[in-house]
Amino acid sequence: MNLNISKLNGAFSALISPMDDDGDLCKSTYRNFIRRQIRAGCGLVPCGTTGESATMSHQEHENVIRWCVEEAQRSNEKPFVLAGAGSNNTKEAISLSRHAERMGVDGVLLITPYYNKPTQKGLYAHYAAIASEINIPIVVYNCPGRTGGNILPQTVQSLSEDYANIIGYKAASGNLAQIQKVINLTHDNFVVLSGDDSLTYEIMKSGGKGVISVASNLIPERMVQFVQLMTNNQWSEARIEHNLLQDLFHNLFIETNPAPAKYGAEILNLMSSRVRLPLVGLEPSSKTIMRSTLENLSLQINQK
Repeated sequence: MNLNISKLNGAFSALISPMDDDGDLCKSTYRNFIRRQIRAGCGLVPCGTTGESATMSHQEHENVIRWCVEEAQRSNEKPFVLAGAGSNNTKEAISLSRHAERMGVDGVLLITPYYNKPTQKGLYAHYAAIASEINIPIVVYNCPGRTGGNILPQTVQSLSEDYANIIGYKAASGNLAQIQKVINLTHDNFVVLSGDDSLTYEIMKSGGKGVISVASNLIPERMVQFVQLMTNNQWSEARIEHNLLQDLFHNLFIETNPAPAKYGAEILNLMSSRVRLPLVGLEPSSKTIMRSTLENLSLQINQK
């Protein structure tokens, strides 16, 4: 198995996906955006929730992963590419994961099945089926607020013990006690990453290894530096930065993700704020809040 996870730590960007005026993926803008993330030192997470994967066709899903892998491989930094490949249909998740493996990703991020509401036994069987079909690292993604289900720490523990390629967990439950239990129950090389920017400080202080971040779409260098402070055990300095960034962390979810992040990207001249239905753009009041938040961080925004 190809289980090199030495770079599965630090700040990863849950990449937003640029759309053109027709709502199609904009290849050139996406490539430029990825290069900016790589220069900042971020790992790459294409086709996640923040990337609007739920509204991508299979062909678009494949294209996004290919573009991301190509940019990563041609760079000097060679960042870890952790591609979203989850589904509530186990066969589809296997198919997406196999394709991602063929494209050369370093690992796959697999959301717990949504809508179906499987039991813990069903969740175990879902991940076991995928792990048996691919030879690259798998990161279990737990986000009950999106899926309506919650994979328990004991289930994560069993999967990590029974399948060598189930090597990580993206923690987006907001339940710090549960996240701490995952850290306690899994082996030392198992990687727990924060899935909430606002909880990254607490999760890393408990033994987490980094964050899959929405904020890093807008402030990649700063998120890399923030995580590095904690990696270096500079907790006092990290707490100061944590406090300074709380408004951004909060306001990126003032409406449904990724609409606030994409509006922020637009006023930073990175891409259009267009999102795909059923999501819509921000209300004027939310735009005002996002603009003020970015101005308070001394970012250079356009004045339109």
